[in-house]
Amino acid sequence: MGLKRNNELKGIEKVAVFLITLGPEVSSQMLKRFSDNEIERITMEIANTTAVSGEKVDTVLDEFLLLSEARQYMVDGGMNYAKDILERTLGTQKAGTIIKKLKDSSQIKPFNFVRDVDPKQLSNIVKQEHPQTIALILSYLQPEQSAIVLSELDLDVQPDIARRMALMERTSPEVLKEVEKVLESRLSSVMFQDFTAAGGIPSLVNILNRVDRSTEKHILEELEKHDEELAEEIRMRMFVFEDIVTLEDSAIQRVLREVDTKDLALALKGVDSDVSERILMNVSTRAAEMIREDIEYMGPVKLKDVEEAQQRTVAVIRQLDEAGEIALVRGGEGAMIA
Repeated sequence: MGLKRNNELKGIEKVAVFLITLGPEVSSQMLKRFSDNEIERITMEIANTTAVSGEKVDTVLDEFLLLSEARQYMVDGGMNYAKDILERTLGTQKAGTIIKKLKDSSQIKPFNFVRDVDPKQLSNIVKQEHPQTIALILSYLQPEQSAIVLSELDLDVQPDIARRMALMERTSPEVLKEVEKVLESRLSSVMFQDFTAAGGIPSLVNILNRVDRSTEKHILEELEKHDEELAEEIRMRMFVFEDIVTLEDSAIQRVLREVDTKDLALALKGVDSDVSERILMNVSTRAAEMIREDIEYMGPVKLKDVEEAQQRTVAVIRQLDEAGEIALVRGGEGAMIA
């Protein structure tokens, strides 16, 4: 499929055409990934677009497919492989344009070259590095891989690495290059990267949600000794209200026995239907009807009140987990009730 000339379309116009083509249901989900300013610009462009020609749709979809294929080539064999395939398929000029867009899109993440390395082997490679270096590397890997690496490291360094990950913000390209050079010398891989953000509490939470219970408990207890507020914030983020759908029905029923009905109705205000229905199917038919009526007649409520009700429910879940009455999903295992 060839890339058509598209000089008349600006980037924002391409996005608008693409979202219009996808339809409202899919587009609404994709818009959530943009910043508030970008959403405003995109929706304004969509609002000002009265009609889209078939030629424009074909042009935008062609470009999207080519970029998707190029990214897959990159995943399969790295940037050089992607460049070679595209040049053979499209010619040097078009291939160069697509490769540039790939680099500019910041989709090429640092440390891609170690993502296929066995986590236990990787832990042996990085364990001699400074905790800040290890924290940087783990922040860029997939959470499942980082969880295994973190679990394999010495117990006395795990909390320090976790703390450094939670407090990490942005890392300059120069530092990334230095760290990558060390690993590249051992793994003989090539990498491209841009100035990107990694680490932080969300990154650490993703990893801790996948380590075994003892590793998680050890890290959080040690973190709490040095920074109680940080440890508590991490605990609160490790299991959000919507994650209740990951529990088995028996576990959900155990949780609901400890949650006030009015509080539950407030917590369910505005959540996705699959979440609310999964919860309501675990109470009696009469109770479910009453909760639905409470939600319907509740009227507008403050987001802060809803979030606080959800946090109280999450607190119950965490307490039951700590008591061993239910088990949250960890390391790919399903939740169970004791």
